[in-house]
Amino acid sequence: MDVRVNDILVMKKPHPCGGNQMLVLRSGMDFRLRCQNCGREVMVPRVKIEKNIKKIIREDEE
Repeated sequence: MDVRVNDILVMKKPHPCGGNQMLVLRSGMDFRLRCQNCGREVMVPRVKIEKNIKKIIREDEE
C-alpha cells in the first residue's frame, strides 16, 4: 500500500477521542500518526494500520 508522509488516512475505527482522520508524520515499518481531532501522536505497526485504512486523502489532490 502506498502511504506517504502528509497523507491523511480515514480509518475504519475511530480514535478514542472520536476522530477517524490521522495525518501521517512518518512511514516505514511503523507509522507515526497524529489524530486530526485531538492532536495526539501514536506509533503503530504498518500491518495493523494497513488493515484499518478506509480511504487515503493525498495532500496534492486537495
